[in-house]
This record gives sequence, C-alpha cells and structure tokens, in this order.
Amino acid sequence: MMKLMQLWTSRSDKQTEESTDNGTAGKGKYTMKPTRTLRFTRNGAHRISTGLVIAAALLFMHRNTMAIAPVDIGTGSGFAVLAGAGITAAGAVNTTTITGDIGTYPTTNITGLGNVVLNGTNHAGDAVTQTAKSDLTLAYNDAVGRPPTTSYGAIYNLGGSSLTSGVYNGISSFFITGALTLDAGGDPNAVWIFQAYSTLITADGSQVILTNGARAANVFWQVGSSATLGTYSAFAGNILAMDSITLTTGATVDGRVLARNGAVSLDSNTINAVPEPAGALLIGFGTAVILAVRRRFPSCIRFDS
Repeated sequence: MMKLMQLWTSRSDKQTEESTDNGTAGKGKYTMKPTRTLRFTRNGAHRISTGLVIAAALLFMHRNTMAIAPVDIGTGSGFAVLAGAGITAAGAVNTTTITGDIGTYPTTNITGLGNVVLNGTNHAGDAVTQTAKSDLTLAYNDAVGRPPTTSYGAIYNLGGSSLTSGVYNGISSFFITGALTLDAGGDPNAVWIFQAYSTLITADGSQVILTNGARAANVFWQVGSSATLGTYSAFAGNILAMDSITLTTGATVDGRVLARNGAVSLDSNTINAVPEPAGALLIGFGTAVILAVRRRFPSCIRFDS
C-alpha cells in the first residue's frame, strides 16, 4: 500500500514520454496505466480489507508450518488398537466399543472379541497390521527424538496443569490425577508430545480435557515401558508404548492405544480413533485462499511509470 501511494504522489524533474502520450500537462507527473480500471473510491477499501484478510491467512499458515510438527503414525493411523503380544477384552458381551481397526503382531491372539462392538476391521496379524507395526516403530522413535520444551524430574503429576503446545519430557514417569487441560489457544494445529521415560498412569476418574481448539489427534504420549488408565478415566491422545497398555474398567480414550511389544488389555472401554493430523487442513485452507484471490483478482494489475 505504501508503494502504491508513493507511485501515486511521485514527481520527476522532467516530463516523461508516457505522461505526454496520455495527455497530462503537469510537469513530470506520473500517470498510472492499469490493465483494468481502478476504483478506489468505491471498491478500494473493500479490496484493501480483503488483501489484509488474505495476508493474515497466509501468515497464519506460515506460523503453523514453523510450529511443532505432529508425529506421523503412518498406516497405524487407521488403528484404534495395535499390539505386539495380543489383545484381551474382558467384561460382558458388547461392553467395549472400538471405532477404528484392531491388530496384533507378532503374537496374533485376540481373546474376548465377543465382548467388543468393533466399528472397523480386525486385521489380526495380517500384512496391514505388520506394516502398521513398522510405522509405529518409526513414530515412536520420532517422538523419543523430539527436543523437549519443558522437562520434569522424578515422577511428575500432570494433574491440575493447563498446558499449551509443547514437548514435555519426564525423566521417570507421568501421573495424572484430577484433570489435565491442554489449551490450544485457538490454534487447531497445536501439538503436544509427552515423553515418559518409564510409565504413564492415570488415576481413577481422571480427565484429559481439550480446550480452545485442541484436538486429540495432535496429542502424543510416548511411553518407555507401560501405560495404565484408571477406572472410568477419560483420556485423550495417542499412546505409543514400548510395552503393554492396560485400560481398566470403564476407561475411555479419544485417540489410539498402540503397543509396540506388549499386549493391550481392555475391560468395558470406549476407544475412538480420531483422524490423524496431517497437512490436509493447511492444504485445503491454502487452496481456498488461492481460489478466493483468483475470484477477486481475475487479472493482474500493472502500473507503468
């Protein structure tokens, strides 16, 4: 905008050939020759505001590309439950509901499947499961290797905390009592990565609360040994455990339970595999911005001096 005003008000010590050709008599006055009509009096303010919106949108996209990247689970994103040493579902018939696929490899035993309402595919130990297990290893190593933004000593209780996007490292174990709040601050692409050197344990009735645009798909719990969720606890995020994962009676997970080597044990639980975070949101948003620009400015505006 400043350059435009400078071009509009510029003066020269000699009259230009272009100004003579366009019939201007003022000494050295520049004449702008747009390739399409400029209507600053009627449409200028609207176009400026549109430009500011587009600039803000592009800045938002750029800021998010500089933020913490989510952990890529690969083909494991289609699984709600993935294990290395079998899956067990206790409880009564149809008391566990799983939305997403299940599989286990190299141990392919699945017991208590009659107690499960499965809204997905049981891949058992097939090739799809094997590929997902390989991708899980890559994802786990990625999560381990992220540089922490915050570090905790000993066994740390995350309960009662409100945390913004970051990589949180625990040199021992993470424990959750009460409520842990993850606040995205209005950014739907905010990412949390928790690195527990040993265990992850949640107390009975504890909660992981997502607020201000936080998404379970963007929360990752890397666990160096085993994870245990207390009875009737409400958990959010993707658990990537080296060993076993146990969901006690009534525990719910908005996310995934993915065990590299150990078993996954269930008991009257609800697991909802949320969509994996990816570039689709930014790509779609960027496409919408480009289309809006092309509709608003179907031809370029050129200024000749």
